[in-house]
Amino acid sequence: MSYKEPKIKVPRFNEASGFYTTKKRSKIMSKIRGKNTKPELLFRRALWKHNVRYRVNNKLIPGKPDVSIQKYKLAIFIDGEFWHGYNWEERKTKLKSNRDFWIPKIKRNMQRDREVNLELTHLGYTVFRFWATEINNDLNRCINDVLVFIATGENN
Repeated sequence: MSYKEPKIKVPRFNEASGFYTTKKRSKIMSKIRGKNTKPELLFRRALWKHNVRYRVNNKLIPGKPDVSIQKYKLAIFIDGEFWHGYNWEERKTKLKSNRDFWIPKIKRNMQRDREVNLELTHLGYTVFRFWATEINNDLNRCINDVLVFIATGENN
């Protein structure tokens, strides 16, 4: 199975490529997590309370989902709004600095999300993608979506 879209090329983020970064900005960026973010922890704790057992960042599943439930062939991703292009057409116009880096970077992330979704679907998985703000603002609905999927046997 192959993904038809050509891969978006992301330029290197360094001063040699024309991207300037301050020490303060560098320190802020180093604090950003890729795993175990607050929304992920909230979501996982809530699933655990409902006696749903899962794996975290399973390397054997394409895309290393934030939460996976092998028994139901379920892959769950919790995406940050900035990194995964929430409301992208509106937001990309608001990027002011280092646009030559951030626009291709975020577009490539969105493209990778589509590739992973396609690959997982092809392998028989059901994919749930939640925005971090959805988890923060409406955790019960997100958990309920997963619980309904598990209970209704849509996975067969």
